[in-house]
Amino acid sequence: MVKPTSPLVFVVDDDVHLREALRNLFESVGMHVELFGSTSELILRLAKGGASESCLVLDIRLPGVSGLDFQNQLAKIGNNIPIVFMTGHGDVPMSVRAMKAGATDFLIKPFRDQDMLDAVSNALALDRSRRASDDEISELMTRYEELTMRERQVLALVTTGLMNKQIAGELGVSEITVKIHRGHVMEKMGVRTLAELVKRYEAILPHLKT
Repeated sequence: MVKPTSPLVFVVDDDVHLREALRNLFESVGMHVELFGSTSELILRLAKGGASESCLVLDIRLPGVSGLDFQNQLAKIGNNIPIVFMTGHGDVPMSVRAMKAGATDFLIKPFRDQDMLDAVSNALALDRSRRASDDEISELMTRYEELTMRERQVLALVTTGLMNKQIAGELGVSEITVKIHRGHVMEKMGVRTLAELVKRYEAILPHLKT
């Protein structure tokens, strides 16, 4: 039996026989699988969330919304699940468009089982890496939000390379006050060196409200 915590593969194809064949293939190597006949069914499932490490195996030609159009829809709502495309009618322009839009692979039917497994394993590895990065950013943002407004000001100035005396002049406070705030910043951000502080601040900078 496949554990719920196993890697999760969403499969979307209007061919029920292919869907079941892929289910058997993925479950044979310990992956959890959910099958869908259309993108409209999948979008309802994704809205519920709850998926762990996952990827999407998507037919490029589907009734209604095509695989490529669905890829664009996911991008617009900020869902960056890795996508492995498959098609029986692939051509170079179509594959280029899919890959440029972020697809991790593009397989032409009929494909070898091992090629599909390799493509999905790569997609899952990418999702695992992305999730780890997201978790790290989330933790850093939580730490940043614990800083006072003055501590945030000191952080921003410290990471530009200014000395305590210069920061004091910028903020109109004493140098000893800057040293105290700087110590609090280092502690709350969980770092011991200026280099670590700069690295963490640069990581969250794109996520800060301007």
